[in-house]
Amino acid sequence: MSGGVRGVGVDTVDLGAFAASLAEPGTRFADAFSATEHRQCRERAAARGADTGAAGENPLARHLAGRWAVKEAVVKAWSAALYGSPPPIAPDLLRWSEIETVCDAWGRPAVRLSGEVARQVAATLGEDARWNVSLSHDGDAAVAFVVLEAPAAR
Repeated sequence: MSGGVRGVGVDTVDLGAFAASLAEPGTRFADAFSATEHRQCRERAAARGADTGAAGENPLARHLAGRWAVKEAVVKAWSAALYGSPPPIAPDLLRWSEIETVCDAWGRPAVRLSGEVARQVAATLGEDARWNVSLSHDGDAAVAFVVLEAPAAR
């Protein structure tokens, strides 16, 4: 791919506040995650639950918080790439589940887009946009760093 870095996004999520929000009836997070994200987070929580974080922490919420941080970082990187232009999707119409964090067999995260988000990214950045993601948990926080690479603006 010819091109280069078009945007960078970073997000930090407080695990306690996220877990509390996740548990609220009618939470905005109810539809924010894809079936694949839910499945992979359940699997990781089951496999590593007791070994991840403070006593009493919800391991599933810990993994979903990381995915939420990636979603926010993707939007920030995309927004940076579109600096000076209006957002192609109004913030209240964005379907967060269309921005997925999927992991390979070794747990390495990648971004997969679908639906309107995928269509608008292709329309604004081209079909060759690439999302490089790093995801980490430390203490009471999850952090995601996303670098967006795409061909030069048309």
